Amino acid sequence: MPEPVQPAWNLRDAQQSLTAELDRLAPVLDGLGSRFAEAGEDLHLVGGPVRDALLGRRVSDLDLTTSAAPETTERLLLGWADAVWDVGRDYGTIGCRKGEWQLEITTYRSESYDPASRKPDVAFGDSLAGDLGRRDFTVNAMAISIPDRTFEDPHGGVVDLAQQQLRTPGTPEDSFSDDPLRMMRAARFAAQLGFTVAPDVVAAMAAMADRIGIISAERVREELVKLVCAPHPRLGLTLLVETRLADRVLPELPALALERDEHHRHKDVYEHTLTVLEQAIDLEHRLDERPDFVVRFAALMHDVGKPRTRRFLPDGSVTFHHHDVVGAKLTRKRMRALRFSGDQTEAVSALVELHLRFHGYGEGEWTDSAVRRYVRDAGEQLERLHILTRADCTTRNRRKAERLRRTYDELEERIARLAEEEELAAMRPDLDGNQIMALLGIGPGREVGEAYRFLLDLRIDEGPLGEEEAGRRLRAWWSARTPL
Repeated sequence: MPEPVQPAWNLRDAQQSLTAELDRLAPVLDGLGSRFAEAGEDLHLVGGPVRDALLGRRVSDLDLTTSAAPETTERLLLGWADAVWDVGRDYGTIGCRKGEWQLEITTYRSESYDPASRKPDVAFGDSLAGDLGRRDFTVNAMAISIPDRTFEDPHGGVVDLAQQQLRTPGTPEDSFSDDPLRMMRAARFAAQLGFTVAPDVVAAMAAMADRIGIISAERVREELVKLVCAPHPRLGLTLLVETRLADRVLPELPALALERDEHHRHKDVYEHTLTVLEQAIDLEHRLDERPDFVVRFAALMHDVGKPRTRRFLPDGSVTFHHHDVVGAKLTRKRMRALRFSGDQTEAVSALVELHLRFHGYGEGEWTDSAVRRYVRDAGEQLERLHILTRADCTTRNRRKAERLRRTYDELEERIARLAEEEELAAMRPDLDGNQIMALLGIGPGREVGEAYRFLLDLRIDEGPLGEEEAGRRLRAWWSARTPL
């Protein structure tokens, strides 16, 4: 794995951060804790919120665990919370909203997977110690009683925070057998926290990688998205590849580590891909929202067509002709297997297919119509395509890199200029469907779409023509056309 990220951290600072965060949360937590205590029930802040508070991070959603049964929790929340929901009741979880805060309160529990089942068998526990012992990692197995703030850390989570490592409370084999998704979570937390993963955990992940097969595609997808959108995705992705978990969940990634020999020369596609991902992240400031999963995943998948398209030439060089088209198909297939939405799948696949288009620009020889087509084909993904194309330059040749940067600067300037002159973003013909039907004397149908596409191509090739000239050209085309 790459070297972990090493933020400054010490126990004294952690204690101060925790106290400050608990003071900030007191208006919502203390009153709730008192309600549970008066009912004879324990309540603890647990898991990620405790870990993040110790790391000096602000807590948003609050996870709590309790001795109370779900129906008791629900009763105690009524009259206190602004809204209550029980969609997690089968797993012992009752959710609620109090002002700006969202809370999930879960009864002490233990759970495990049947070897052939995708769903956990849930049994409610009777102690905080038992509940903490079943959690995924020691840094998530710390708790603070509410409202008296007693700190519980039976598995040394604070020590592991200080050492910046991920360990399991019990043996990793038992943990991953109970819930194989925890192997994905190890990679995700490495990417989110910048931590290393303990050697015995890594070894168990490699030995038990096949167990991920019982987990639903949707749950795997959720962890993968969180990993890719984390601050340090290279750490998590490298761990997935090294433990061969990636072979099961994202096989296109390890396939990029193409075999090389002394006779054929090409860059390391796997390392190139991780560098492109990191460079795309550095350019995310161009987008309104970040992290941006679409641009990151497109960076990760942009070269997945190379293994299937690699051809060796007699002079020792290697070609990957049409790897953009092949890669888009592979990307679409993988994202459908992971149950991504249609919109996300098409957005990422389009970027993969378009990522080489810029290289036809040469030294700026494109006509205005070619620039318009570039914009039209990119559509809503244009800004992401700018990011991906720029990030795809990983050459160590500074002169070449600078030339590519200047050339793309010029292309963006031309796009901006044409957009200002022609409302390029709209990219519509000079006549709409109603005008086409009136001009040609036809009704709705396939012929209207055919005429619309003719006018759109005309608009791209020649720019705005105005309604009169567009009408004249449409009539001439209509008279000369061969009907479909």
